[in-house]
Amino acid sequence: MELVIVIAVALLFDFTNGFHDAANAIATSVSTRSITPRLAVLASGVLNFVGAFYSLKVANVIAKGIVDAGAITLRTILAGLVGAIAWNLFTWWRGVPSSSSHALIGGIAGAAIAATGGFDVIKWAGITEKVLKPSIYVPLLGFGLAAVLSLLLSGAVGRWLDRRQAPLKGLQLASAGFVSFTHGTNDAQKTMGVIGLALVVTGHLGKKADPPTWVIVVAAAAIALGTYLGGWKIVHTVGRRITNLDLRAGLAAQTSAALFLWKAADYGLPLSTTQVITGSVLGSGAKDGWRSTRWGVAAQVIVAWVITLPCAGLVGALFAEVGRAPGGQFALYACVAAGVAGLIVMRRSLFAGWEAQVATEQTPTASAVDAPTRKAKKAKKPKATA
Repeated sequence: MELVIVIAVALLFDFTNGFHDAANAIATSVSTRSITPRLAVLASGVLNFVGAFYSLKVANVIAKGIVDAGAITLRTILAGLVGAIAWNLFTWWRGVPSSSSHALIGGIAGAAIAATGGFDVIKWAGITEKVLKPSIYVPLLGFGLAAVLSLLLSGAVGRWLDRRQAPLKGLQLASAGFVSFTHGTNDAQKTMGVIGLALVVTGHLGKKADPPTWVIVVAAAAIALGTYLGGWKIVHTVGRRITNLDLRAGLAAQTSAALFLWKAADYGLPLSTTQVITGSVLGSGAKDGWRSTRWGVAAQVIVAWVITLPCAGLVGALFAEVGRAPGGQFALYACVAAGVAGLIVMRRSLFAGWEAQVATEQTPTASAVDAPTRKAKKAKKPKATA
């Protein structure tokens, strides 16, 4: 029975992951008005589901490369999951695009340390090489590639595309679909890995075996449903508050993020998709000399990245201690379930308000540099004389 509860809570985390990370795939497309919010989350949910079947390397890292499975119990995993869910819901409420991946890894690690009373349970080499180092250099690479693509699109090619909006919107939608696919490939596997870890702990799965097909299907379905319900506060932060995205910048950001997420899945790196896409959005401001980038908001996002892993670890450790009390773990389940239900209800009003805002805002189709040039040329035209 306890295994069933752990799997259910893992799927609940998967749902909040999709709910929290909807911005990763759709923020740029919705903010540039290439697609309506409702259609964006529907298409993104489907592609998240499909992407979950692409690879299992990330799942195996989560299941076998973060903590020693022989030293923990199902209750430890449960406490870590509840901690990760709590952090996801808190940052969703605050509209901060923090890392669901780091929340999960931090929650599990913190709960494992609290449960065993020491740090030996952590596989530090796996966390360092697969989690910490990539979380630094991959967003920087995404920033750099998005900046290069943005500059390339700010020249003659970009101006040509500005006069032909259909091809530009088509390219952006294709890149958004690629982001959704790679988001499912990377993030859904983390929940597969946690369920796989639970199956290893209980002896239902060999230490070298891949997660069974049913685990892949239910994890893919949970993240797809969460993505469909969407996290509109975070969409607004990524798509509007960090920088004003036009079609070219959106295309540059999404292409850069999708390429790195795709390769990360091949190398089994449980990357934060939030960090990669946000880094790419920041880089896409290069075409305007980053004049439109709100560095204060970007700094708040970076701070959230830094504190997520340790904070989720502390929350996971706290829940591990609370879970030891008589009836404590059942009280935690009730609180998390009530929180998710409340957010789903709130989501309806948030969705409508943000969709109305997007509909009334005008998205620029040309760079800030191009507009004055065209106005100047127009002003130089001589007036007709009688």
